[in-house]
Amino acid sequence: MYEAVHAYPDGDSTVARLAKTAAEYGFEGVVVRNDSSTRAELEFDADEISAAYDVDVVTGVEIDADNVEQASGAVGNYRTDETIVTVSGGSPVMNRFAVENEKVDVLAHPMTDSGDVNHVLAKAAAENGVRFEFDLSGVLRTHGGRRVRIIQSLRKLEDIIGYYDAPYVVSATPRSHLELRAPRELAALGDQIGFSKSFIEDGLAEWGHLAERNRRIQSESFIEPGVKRGRYEEKH
Repeated sequence: MYEAVHAYPDGDSTVARLAKTAAEYGFEGVVVRNDSSTRAELEFDADEISAAYDVDVVTGVEIDADNVEQASGAVGNYRTDETIVTVSGGSPVMNRFAVENEKVDVLAHPMTDSGDVNHVLAKAAAENGVRFEFDLSGVLRTHGGRRVRIIQSLRKLEDIIGYYDAPYVVSATPRSHLELRAPRELAALGDQIGFSKSFIEDGLAEWGHLAERNRRIQSESFIEPGVKRGRYEEKH
């Protein structure tokens, strides 16, 4: 299982510190998905850190754009360099852009702000192999009515993607090694809010499946004619 993290300068901990803690907690790997606005400031040797802590370190990016045109350009720029490309959603326009773009791996935070997910978006995501993110950070780090609303949104998302068998990932979105939670803790949290252990574990494992698939594509520098890059079926 893998966790998707934001390292310094997006967060408070270095890639190495996050990788070390993740390994101690039983993760097989971490996906470093710093914001596109600070990605250029982040320098680390993934192979060196992987070897030091016996954990897979995957390069990635989270595109946080003001509009679709900006997001489209960023996806094109990062797709060949980063193993995993995520797009930060949360608005109807950005959510739709992400699920309709087969070059996008993950639609992050789709239910935040004014964002929502409907059957049209779920169907498009299933067709293009774009994973919806189940972001557990709000469940872990908020209280009261806001926490209740976040749980309700996550349950709604599960119902909709389940109907279309749309792909998904799970993350606690840690920005510090202190915010990392072990897989068993996340599974227990999922059980408390209405998600099965297997649902949470499969979502954590999906980051690793994505990394493996995309690395294979990158190494071959080839996409089989007629097969979409982002198709969910490729991993089965």
